[in-house]
Amino acid sequence: MRLTILAVPPVLPLIHAELGLTATEIGLLASLPVALFALAALPGSLLVAKLGTRTTLIGGLALVALGSASRALSTNAAQLYATTILMGAGVAVLQPTLPAIVRQWLPQRIGFATAVYTNGLIMGEIVPVMLTLSVVLPLAGDWRRDLAAWSLPVALIALAVLLFAPRRQALSGEATAPSGRWWPDWKNPLIWRLALLFGCINSLYFGINAFLPDFLTATGAAALVGPSLTAFNFGQLPASLALLSLARSAERRAWPYLLATVLTVTSLAILVGLHGQWIVAATFMLGFAVGGSFVLGLTLPPLLSAADEVAMNSAAVFTVSYAGAVVVAIVSGAIWDLTGRPALVFLPMLLTALGLGAAALFLRRSGGLR
Repeated sequence: MRLTILAVPPVLPLIHAELGLTATEIGLLASLPVALFALAALPGSLLVAKLGTRTTLIGGLALVALGSASRALSTNAAQLYATTILMGAGVAVLQPTLPAIVRQWLPQRIGFATAVYTNGLIMGEIVPVMLTLSVVLPLAGDWRRDLAAWSLPVALIALAVLLFAPRRQALSGEATAPSGRWWPDWKNPLIWRLALLFGCINSLYFGINAFLPDFLTATGAAALVGPSLTAFNFGQLPASLALLSLARSAERRAWPYLLATVLTVTSLAILVGLHGQWIVAATFMLGFAVGGSFVLGLTLPPLLSAADEVAMNSAAVFTVSYAGAVVVAIVSGAIWDLTGRPALVFLPMLLTALGLGAAALFLRRSGGLR
């Protein structure tokens, strides 16, 4: 779900040079997958309702592999956009499918199962950044074969699911068959409370990734761009790994989100107020807070929804929260442009960090959290 997306940034300079893309076109290419996360989540819910989770999972993985490999054939920006949209649609279809799969396959271990697949998400963000330039690109020879190579693991996972995933008749418990329901009940307050929580988490993740390099460059700390981005993404991993053993004690609790709010506000203050290795330490702490919140947040749709509503509620939450993340990123950039002060780019992220704590308190008041 992340492997083929994060395989692009290391080879962007090569794509930029060969296809003659402008900076605006590069920005559009980078934002397409996030936009698809919002636009294609509800169709993913429809596919789960009509085809079932197992078939949708296989189809989504196949779509990701096909779209990613097809990027190698692109000769201009339009073709690259089209194949990226195909790939992004596959990822977006998978997102509401995974919480439903967790509810069906491991209904008694939702927190643990969510931590397992979230570890996969995080590794899918780290591995291509680490290995593309040092291993895969030298072996592949050019960026086209490099992107095609990263689609191969996705195709193999699709084959593994086809061969080994439990079939409907092997599952026991509620709602193992498609129910036909897919359109969310937008009047359900649970959807909006979860969307607020997820929107804050997604806004922090994508906002920090988007603006941290330019902020450090503008403030004379360009040498820290690589270490800080690495620290931010690696910081998610210990939080996710810790939740493999602590998931049951932390799930449906408000305190982890409140702790994440405190850590995020503190880290942002260090990031804009101090220098040197303090910045790397702050970004690591940011990654830890965002990663832990992300894992626990993903447990909530299967924990709080009826079995036949998990996919549709997840799709609704992803639609609203990813759209919100795009808005927060645009507002952050506009504030920087209007004021000319780089540090103020993090003001919307500070507000979303406080919003994360508020969302947790709202959920606790409604009984969703304890």
